[in-house]
Amino acid sequence: MWNRTFSKPDVESGTSEPLYPTMMESPDLRWSFIRKIYSIVAIQLLLTAVVGAAVVSYHPIVTFLTTTRGGLACYILIIITPFITLCPLSCYYQRHPVNYVLLGIFTVALAFAIGLTCAFTSGKVILEAVILTAVVVVSLTLFTFWAAKRGYDFNFLGPFLFGAIMVLIVFSFIQMFFPLGKISVMIYAGLAAIVFCGYIVYDTDNLIKRYTYDEYIWASVALYLDIINLFTTLLTILRAVDR
Repeated sequence: MWNRTFSKPDVESGTSEPLYPTMMESPDLRWSFIRKIYSIVAIQLLLTAVVGAAVVSYHPIVTFLTTTRGGLACYILIIITPFITLCPLSCYYQRHPVNYVLLGIFTVALAFAIGLTCAFTSGKVILEAVILTAVVVVSLTLFTFWAAKRGYDFNFLGPFLFGAIMVLIVFSFIQMFFPLGKISVMIYAGLAAIVFCGYIVYDTDNLIKRYTYDEYIWASVALYLDIINLFTTLLTILRAVDR
């Protein structure tokens, strides 16, 4: 007669199936870290949607920020606040709850900027951009987990993506001072969308393999920016087509 005993797997023992072939750490701990990151990003996206919808719906905000001198100053402050917030965040990203406060300021400021962009866009175009962004993000995330499980590594994309983002930044400055027209805007947005698709794969691969457990704030910021930038580039393409 067989004597069988059943017990729950020990999280520290790493009994779950590895996320990639050469994994040495506990898969359970890494999965907990991944769930934490996606929970934070989901809250950021929800906050962005709420703030953006409020800006779009309440027209006096847009009127004040775009037509008055004080509003223009506030608009510039909103635009630069996310970049300013990243400086103290780099120093206090491990200090709770300061890191969450700074992350909240960063998210709300960026959400205001997204809301102002959407305020001059039709609802149909915004909905199309949201759906496309969601489909692309989910597809690339599932693909990256599938590829990592089979031993693929996307760390080599880092230098290429960095070079591509530098080209996009320089091109955006050229576009500001020497506008090249609707076609150039669509080409720029299309290339930018491809670059940020690459960043989603690259940062998801880092989330699976390389981010340490105390870098959850930076991992969340990276994925959130990838998704937001992809959304804005798709919005630019669809808005140009709609016009």
